[in-house]
Amino acid sequence: MSNLLNPIFNSNRMKLGTFGTNGVGPLTTVSENYTAEWANSLQLAQMADRAGLEAIIPYSRWKGYVTGEPDDRTGRVMDAFTWAAGVAASTNYSAIFSTAQAPTFHPIVAAKQCATIDIISNGRFGLNVVGGWNRPELEMFGAPMKEHDERYAYLAEWLEIMTRLWQSDTAFDHHGQFFDIVGGAGAPRPIQTPRLPIMNAGGSPRGMQFAAQHADMCFVIVQGDDPATVRAQVDEYKLLAKRDYNRDVQVWSSAYVVQRDTDEEAQAYLKHYSVDHEDTAAVDAWLKLLSVESKLMAPDALRAARQRFAAGAGGFPLVGTPDRIVSRLQLLSDSGIDGVVLTWVDFVDGLARFIRDCLPLMEEAGLREKFSGASKRAA
Repeated sequence: MSNLLNPIFNSNRMKLGTFGTNGVGPLTTVSENYTAEWANSLQLAQMADRAGLEAIIPYSRWKGYVTGEPDDRTGRVMDAFTWAAGVAASTNYSAIFSTAQAPTFHPIVAAKQCATIDIISNGRFGLNVVGGWNRPELEMFGAPMKEHDERYAYLAEWLEIMTRLWQSDTAFDHHGQFFDIVGGAGAPRPIQTPRLPIMNAGGSPRGMQFAAQHADMCFVIVQGDDPATVRAQVDEYKLLAKRDYNRDVQVWSSAYVVQRDTDEEAQAYLKHYSVDHEDTAAVDAWLKLLSVESKLMAPDALRAARQRFAAGAGGFPLVGTPDRIVSRLQLLSDSGIDGVVLTWVDFVDGLARFIRDCLPLMEEAGLREKFSGASKRAA
């Protein structure tokens, strides 16, 4: 799939995005941790947009991780669709995503929301689709948790209906395993054709099959620093998509950034916020949910990666000087990773440092072209 309007299809070897600026930052109690006020979100989106980052991606959350605490800070997350509409209207270049947990949105409603934001953004919208793994959230909606593989069957049918609504010029009926649609129709349609870009982070064998068949951006949690191991993860996805579905897909990952003048300073700050000031209740609750309901990583791997989850949602560590950070991004690119979404403790300070110091080094390394402004379109 390609689209001349959407920058995620541009020619940069290493594409970049921000992640999660509609909600709370890492699971730490330090005072400088990010809070999702609209002014902060808008500032960050416009910083990323002016710098030519390809993607601005929110997450979806309806309820915090800590059971029985309605005001738990991990639940203070702005709705991903209305947030994306606001960001789309306030930017010019970056792709603006929403994240949808399919069981919480009827596909007819979601299809119109997506089409509307694509129009607002002038063809820069994309959708991160999630089958639903957070049992307390789904129970709040009266949507019982489905068996793991059945979630992907539901998600595939949900996406099929949305795609037909975006493409069909006649009303249609749909009678499937999960949905009955009579006289389905949707207008206006998205600007992007034949459909909007789709993102998915399936990590289990069934999840990877879904992403290889349906997604344009497939996410992996990079497990380790060995280039051969990363390459194997990437190749598994890309070969699966090509072999089983004759599709070419991008493989992205996530990373947390701690940039300082020396590697020692960066490592010390990482320990300060993710170990010494870990939000233990939130980390415990999140890892418990993931280990029980998700097959993204094996339980032992989840426990071993505890600090990475506290530091930045399990992402790949980009910790050190600008030179060190760019060398780590080079490792990912050389291993086949097409793009990385980034998080920081203090997003505004962190993104400003990254744009000032790391982007020029990435251009020198051939990972990115120098951004010439919002008129630049995908190749």
